[in-house]
Amino acid sequence: MSIRVAMIGAGSIGFTRRLMQDILAVPELADTTFAFTDISQQNLDMVRQLCEKDIAANKLPARIEATTDRREAITGADYVICMIRQGGLEAFQSDIDVPLQYGIDQCVGDTICAGGLMYGQRTIPALLEFCKDIREVAKPGAVFLNYSNPMAMNTWACNKYGGVKTIGLCHGVQGAHSQITRCIELWAKKQGMLGPDDKLSKKEVDIQAAGLNHQTWFLKVQWRGIDFIPLLLELFESHPEYSRTEKVRIDVLRRFGYYSTESNGHLSEYLPWYRKRPEEIMRWIDLSSWINGETGGYLRVSTEGRNWFETDFPNWLKEESPLISPNIRSEEHGSYIIEALETGRVYRGHFNVVNQNYVTNLPNGCVVEIPGYVDKNGINIPVVGDLPMACAATCSASARVQEMGMEAAVRGDVQLLKQAMLHDPLVGAVCNPEEVWQMTDEMLVTQAPWLPQYKDQIPAARERLAEAARNGTRVKLLKNQGVARQHVKTVEEMALDKTKARTNASAADKAQMTNA
Repeated sequence: MSIRVAMIGAGSIGFTRRLMQDILAVPELADTTFAFTDISQQNLDMVRQLCEKDIAANKLPARIEATTDRREAITGADYVICMIRQGGLEAFQSDIDVPLQYGIDQCVGDTICAGGLMYGQRTIPALLEFCKDIREVAKPGAVFLNYSNPMAMNTWACNKYGGVKTIGLCHGVQGAHSQITRCIELWAKKQGMLGPDDKLSKKEVDIQAAGLNHQTWFLKVQWRGIDFIPLLLELFESHPEYSRTEKVRIDVLRRFGYYSTESNGHLSEYLPWYRKRPEEIMRWIDLSSWINGETGGYLRVSTEGRNWFETDFPNWLKEESPLISPNIRSEEHGSYIIEALETGRVYRGHFNVVNQNYVTNLPNGCVVEIPGYVDKNGINIPVVGDLPMACAATCSASARVQEMGMEAAVRGDVQLLKQAMLHDPLVGAVCNPEEVWQMTDEMLVTQAPWLPQYKDQIPAARERLAEAARNGTRVKLLKNQGVARQHVKTVEEMALDKTKARTNASAADKAQMTNA
């Protein structure tokens, strides 16, 4: 069963190597041809060498083609996987730093809020180019699996304007499912339903989650026939770790009645209530791990990971390759979807798809994250029905911001982008309209190299900023590094704990990285 899998952004060591190993862990897919492509020849070469070493060490018939010619990589592909970060860490830095000058303190900045909206402006034009290549040179019916954020906006644009069936994939549901399992395990031991040394598996805890990516809600949680939705608040409040690290999620659970799939730090920047007053932010976050709410936390660990990989790469080539086996396969959805489509083995996961009356109180056409089933017949999505009203209200606000952001990115529409910023929950809670207008102009000018659709509008944005400075009407900026900004470690500092540094650099899911 020989297939061709094109990987765009293959210089991303965490995702590329992990997904390749996952696919090759399926016996029927052992002779897969991987077509790696990236705009960085250096990154591409490093990842190719590591992956070829893994294939050889495991004596597999798979092969790798690596090229900076994206169209060549996509030609004849059965599957195309996207994991790009458009603009790289340089653009990501401005997603965090420019909004801070206006009082907007983000932990991640890659989904909505000011950073997420600008990330979409950079990424969507690139994805539409990928879609064009897929339509023209990939195999007919090729499936596009997107891992790049902002997930909902990107997947929405590809399906509406790219003409390619695109499925968005994220590991947020799996991570929160693990948390819930640990809470139930602790509760069950106290109730005498599990022994002191017993371990509860996620497979034993049935869940259903639905909403928007990074704003998905657990609607059903069952174990041994017990409905745990009414018990989750008590379980999380009494958990020795989560009661400290998940304060935003627990507060939302207390007020909404449903637990969010997304991390404390992510969730805090999608809502208007927890990061709008600097003096209150530390009340809601915890710095034992960046994902709990650290200012610019994802930017920090991504920067450290990239710097360490480039420095330590010769040692990676010397170390023994990992065993590729079904027993050590990750939970990333991509390989399971490919396995199900190719072999017919059924896979159930949570996917980002276009809403077609699946969630009945969210807009049709938006991209929802909901359960799906995959087999030889394709990707099948059941009807979820209505979300609880508070969950739907939160998601509806985000969906409209995503819609405006997506359309602005496609059209190169500055006014619509500013309106998206204005309606973003946290931006609107912190900034007045003039601050939003100036901030957006500043981000457009700063990120001009990655915004081809705004090429004709950016000179006007630059002039508006200059005119405001001349007239004394420019909004005063804050000297703001963020309430919870942490030091970016140097390579020398990371070398004090090489195991941790390597774990960070190789992780597809950096949410596990702590500051300890």
